Amino acid sequence: MDAAASFLPYRAALVGLAYRMTGSHATAEDIAQEVFLRWEGAVRAEISLPRARLMKTAARLALDHLKSAQVRREAYVGPWLPEPVLEYQGAPQEEVWVRAESVSLAFLLTLERLSPPERAIFILHDLFDMGFNEIAPLLHKSEAACRQVAVRARQRLGESKPRHEVSEADGTRLARAFLTATQTGDEVALRDLLAEDVVLHTDGGGIRPAALNLIHGAEKTARMLARLALKKVGAPVSLYCGLINGMPGFVTKEPDGLPQVTVLDMEDQRIAAVYIIRNPEKLATIAAVLGL
Repeated sequence: MDAAASFLPYRAALVGLAYRMTGSHATAEDIAQEVFLRWEGAVRAEISLPRARLMKTAARLALDHLKSAQVRREAYVGPWLPEPVLEYQGAPQEEVWVRAESVSLAFLLTLERLSPPERAIFILHDLFDMGFNEIAPLLHKSEAACRQVAVRARQRLGESKPRHEVSEADGTRLARAFLTATQTGDEVALRDLLAEDVVLHTDGGGIRPAALNLIHGAEKTARMLARLALKKVGAPVSLYCGLINGMPGFVTKEPDGLPQVTVLDMEDQRIAAVYIIRNPEKLATIAAVLGL
């Protein structure tokens, strides 16, 4: 079997692994391509477990990326959010054996609480079913040490507030109502949609205007979003409304001609968190998908 044919069945999983590791779909695609090039040059007949070999290569490349990304992350302007992925882009959540909720922005941000090695062990073992005996050589640790790291990682992730999912229909309904309220600057409607302890995350990356800190509480969030809507010259154009990273959200073309992605975390029929991604460097793929 040639390199492409033997590689293709694993490509979606490799992209999914790298995306969860790095938070960047573009980087995940680059890593999958690099894994293929290495696979193409390998003596494939001597590899008895191709999936394990490919996954470990992708994880190693993702760890290398995180080492260089850490410096950039420390100098990042304002809150950092992962690169969003529209439902029909597919790759990160394509494999049915990988839980779709593990690509939610809330979960990806929770993964940021883990060190890169902790993240690699947790993702490879808990999300992609790799054994500790396969993971240990990758991180130059013993199986017992990897097992302990996985336990600590689960404990740290378990400290986050559990989410109570809403149905897709309810999520879409709330997303459309939120979109309308943000476009019209209706502060009262916004206030009714938000949970009391809502948190607003805005990521402009220092390239486009965005809040430099998280905004907490329904009153402050509603007031800020309403004021921003009323200040805009021209109304945003809705380009997409549906699932983004497995969560309700929408994409708009803003008056500056650039896209903006808004993702909503729902709980008990209220919006518990709002994620607004404005950094154009994180929206290039979505812009291309939507023909911008």
